[in-house]
Amino acid sequence: MAGATDEPTHAATRIRAEASISEPKCALRPTDGETGCSAQDGPPARRQNGPMTETTTVPPGLFAAEDAVLRCQWCRASAEYRRYHDEEWGFPVDDERRLFEKICLEGFQAGLSWLTILNKREAFRKGFANFDAAKVAKFGDDDIARLLADAGIVRHRGKIVSAINNAQRVLELRREFGSLAAYAWRHEPDPKTRPKRLDPGIIGGAGPSAEAVAMSKDLKKRGWTFVGPTTVYAFMQAMGLVNDHYEQCHAREKAFAARRAFKKPA
Repeated sequence: MAGATDEPTHAATRIRAEASISEPKCALRPTDGETGCSAQDGPPARRQNGPMTETTTVPPGLFAAEDAVLRCQWCRASAEYRRYHDEEWGFPVDDERRLFEKICLEGFQAGLSWLTILNKREAFRKGFANFDAAKVAKFGDDDIARLLADAGIVRHRGKIVSAINNAQRVLELRREFGSLAAYAWRHEPDPKTRPKRLDPGIIGGAGPSAEAVAMSKDLKKRGWTFVGPTTVYAFMQAMGLVNDHYEQCHAREKAFAARRAFKKPA
């Protein structure tokens, strides 16, 4: 998932690639003509977060667009990417549809940028019955043919078949744990094991968390596909099981506040 349009996805491979460019999996150089300084323009700012002033320098891994708000560099490519960063990524989710959608789309992202998938998300929703697992689990050969002919999505037979298979596995998880949410949140990392501060140097040298590795291993035992540790950790990042917004990103404290108010699924 290299490229200035990738969503930060924790793992060293995903994130190192971005650290050399301009979005993250979190740290990129300006490549889209937006205003603002890059991480290389100066030492970290003294401000914690919020709007920038003319004399404020941009901390590593962040950028300031025309609204002068500090954000993780990986979302700089478009207004929709910034909205996704500000309102979705890293905020806790217990909605069954959204959880299943995200883990499917992470599988479709393999080899592509997250921005590519985000731009196709509405088409994916239309094609996959709004990611209602009970409906997707019933997809057959005609549905596979329909999806392979849909130019609005990523037309990869293996990934389409995987999404259908995983929908069937979701139904099994619900019978055992009550919900996909209850299962997923069992793997939330202990906050005490998380870095006290998060910046490109810390993220760049990290791989998937032990919890992501364990969840990936368990899902595979249960018959899931396209759920390697890197994919699972990216799912955790996006669904708020971890908060990997960089230090001084304006969304970091908002995501922490949302987690404090969030009731973990039983």
